[in-house]
Amino acid sequence: MKLTIAVLPGDGIGPEVTNQAVKALKAIASEFNHNFKFTNADVGAIAIDKHNDPLPEKTLDLCKSTDAILFGSIGHPKYDNDPSAKVRPEQGLLKLRKGLGLFANIRPVKAYQTLIDKSPLKRHIIEGTDISIYRELTGGIYFGEKQLSEDGNMASDLCVYSREEIERITHLAFKAAQSRKSKVTLVDKANVLESSRLWRKVVTEIAEQYNDVTLDFLFVDNAAMQMILNPKQFDVILTENMFGDIISDEASVIGGSIGLLASASVGKKYAMFEPIHGSFPQATGKGIANPIASILSAAMLLEHFELHAEAELIKQAVDKSLKLNIATPDINTKYDNVTTGKVGEFIEDYINNPKDSNMNFTNIHLGQSTII
Repeated sequence: MKLTIAVLPGDGIGPEVTNQAVKALKAIASEFNHNFKFTNADVGAIAIDKHNDPLPEKTLDLCKSTDAILFGSIGHPKYDNDPSAKVRPEQGLLKLRKGLGLFANIRPVKAYQTLIDKSPLKRHIIEGTDISIYRELTGGIYFGEKQLSEDGNMASDLCVYSREEIERITHLAFKAAQSRKSKVTLVDKANVLESSRLWRKVVTEIAEQYNDVTLDFLFVDNAAMQMILNPKQFDVILTENMFGDIISDEASVIGGSIGLLASASVGKKYAMFEPIHGSFPQATGKGIANPIASILSAAMLLEHFELHAEAELIKQAVDKSLKLNIATPDINTKYDNVTTGKVGEFIEDYINNPKDSNMNFTNIHLGQSTII
């Protein structure tokens, strides 16, 4: 298969982790005789610095002309710590989602068996957790009208949803549930918010078209609690933009690190794949950023094009790296010299040589003598 892929590394650790995802995709292309072409472009704080625009038209045009987008992260302290900044890195990401019509964000949450004891939650609570979060991405309070009074003492953000916006992601969530455990949980705040009551009405109507899927409801505050008390109860979570942002980040503690969570943002025509973590500027250039979420996002990219064997090989490589503790410090307690790049190199080598011995892999990537 021939694919053109726009690579938007972004800010902070974005370039470091995205480089490892590109390594994995290049190895897949070599092993399976695909042709993947990568083109880089600026977004976020680096784009503001270079072009005074968090999403230059050149970047958006590139994304519209390629088959898929591999995204890193955006954000910088000089904008985070300045509430008066009129141009912000996050505006680039929101504009990108809106400009490409990426209305559905899909975030898998899995408890890896080898990492269960690294989670702050108890083993019996998280073991067996396998959730897919469907977050609406281009509506709600993030995109609603924003106002600030002239004296600067009053502000408002409008949360708006239409039936069409709710319907299109709801169908995706129910179809996903049909190939999973046939359960959808709508997370809302229908006891308070009119927009949430519309969500309940529309989702309930659509559920009648999927007789093989069970629908239940949780208020977002209860859902946040249940995510910690009993995450295994969830299969597919369906929710609006802001609630999904919060719930999916909370879910990162299940796996032990936010550096493990990948995501796909899809629309009718375009698709973007990215780790859910931020730019983590404190770690920039130190080689401690976990690239696994970015690499698993690359696997989701392959699945999007129905390259399932290729995606599975990346997942096997990730599993092997975790089993051997070839991982960055956020989840690695055994070795102190495993960098972001070494994790990427290990996964790249596994893709090229999946039958090599565990001992050989460990020695190579920890800088020890090689055992043949």
